[in-house]
Amino acid sequence: MQPVNAVELRNVTKTFGSVVANNNVSLEIRKGEILSLLGENGSGKTTLMNMLAGIYFPDSGQILVDGEEVAIRSPKDSFDLKIGMIHQHFKLVDVFTAAENIVLGLKEKGKFDRKAISQQIRDISAKYGFDLDPDRKIYDMAVSEKQTVEIIKVLYRGADILILDEPTAVLTPQETEKLFSVLRNMKADGKSIVIITHKLNEVMAISDRVAVLRKGEYIATVETKDTNPQALTDMMVGRAVTLNIDRPLPEDPKDRLEVKGLTCLDDQGVKVLSNVSFTARGGEILGVAGIAGSGQRELCEAIAGLYPVSQGEILYHSRVDDEIDSLVGKSPMEIRDLGISLAFVPEDRLGMGLVGSMGMTGNMMLKSYDKGGHFFTDTKPPKTLAQEIKDKLEVVTPSINTPVRKLSGGNVQKVLVGREIASAPAVLMAAYPVRGLDINSSYTIYRLLNEQKAKGVAVIYVGEDLDVLLELCDRILVLCGGQVSGIADGRTVTKEEVGLMMTHIGEEGSHD
Repeated sequence: MQPVNAVELRNVTKTFGSVVANNNVSLEIRKGEILSLLGENGSGKTTLMNMLAGIYFPDSGQILVDGEEVAIRSPKDSFDLKIGMIHQHFKLVDVFTAAENIVLGLKEKGKFDRKAISQQIRDISAKYGFDLDPDRKIYDMAVSEKQTVEIIKVLYRGADILILDEPTAVLTPQETEKLFSVLRNMKADGKSIVIITHKLNEVMAISDRVAVLRKGEYIATVETKDTNPQALTDMMVGRAVTLNIDRPLPEDPKDRLEVKGLTCLDDQGVKVLSNVSFTARGGEILGVAGIAGSGQRELCEAIAGLYPVSQGEILYHSRVDDEIDSLVGKSPMEIRDLGISLAFVPEDRLGMGLVGSMGMTGNMMLKSYDKGGHFFTDTKPPKTLAQEIKDKLEVVTPSINTPVRKLSGGNVQKVLVGREIASAPAVLMAAYPVRGLDINSSYTIYRLLNEQKAKGVAVIYVGEDLDVLLELCDRILVLCGGQVSGIADGRTVTKEEVGLMMTHIGEEGSHD
């Protein structure tokens, strides 16, 4: 039987000023299929789908839905055509219930019937295998439940074509598998689903076909069963890329950082970290896993002197003379001068770490301005460093003096991580250093972290992708609700075991 197209894009072009986001892209989305949309950072995936969602309007080209040419000028037009997009950052009102969020903005005829709406939501949940209480408030929900609300919101509005942007970025393996089983049920019901993602193993697991974009242009669509991760990567990047993360055995690992009974409270006096203990060793990579909001950020910031410690010890063993320093009570500057570097890549990359109005050179100088006793700071070393980082990490920028806020998110991230690594620390904390980076850039960062490990640096790597943690790290510390639920050997632990530890305190792993 000939496949039927739900959506057809013909020669669609979209520009923003001089930047061509999509150039002459033609693409088909079939009924009853799951299509993965792949591409490096800045390849135009989200822009293309935002045109189907009514957020952008194409400069030229045609969009056909069910064989008819359409003009999608707003999200309302998109919904009328039964297209729904679930964005990376959820658009929910925290103080409302799931049901209230789902019907928000809809014009109901007659009286607002809460009972009937809740029943309808329960029916949709039962049909596709969702697990949702319509009367629960959003602020009481885990990330996966919020995502469920967003998906049901578009289904409630009658969507037959669903677009999901990076849907598994913040889910545990178990939650991801649950989402995939729901998506398969939707596909069986004739829905068309597009997933924008970076994760190749998930592309292979869930999709029927894969469409690849490169630098705003359409490369090809292939049947998933006829391809593999290596071939897809080569298509995305345009050349052969090595997909192996090295993990040399630690050579003569030495205790570098000891955390004992660390407890931290937030502004309301609630424990964000409770009795956390572990040791980070020079010459190894210690991974930190946990679902979003389990205390990863507070742990890194407490070590760096940026978050107040209410109880416990953080001891630093010097590389030079094995002297032991207590970090609690020291300022971030004093901690940095001991050789502890925090390459923390928060969601707001420019709000913390870099100054958006300055170029790469200026941002390199931020790290060392206090070293010179001179009124005019020496700009030569920062300029050399900026050029080195630009070349080594392939930072796309017109010049090393272009304000970093004008760079894409992935390039901003390379500048931040490159600068921290270049400061030659004894302890390097890299939190989410590859968040939002394409495969090629991510592997460059992994290689840099392994170079630091080989130099005897204690690397603490906070990551979201469990596949990477299991390939890169020597040991994995798992946090759940601000507590250590286990420390596992990265070479022998399974993804499922780590996933269980992420949701249960103290059920797996050993404290070492």
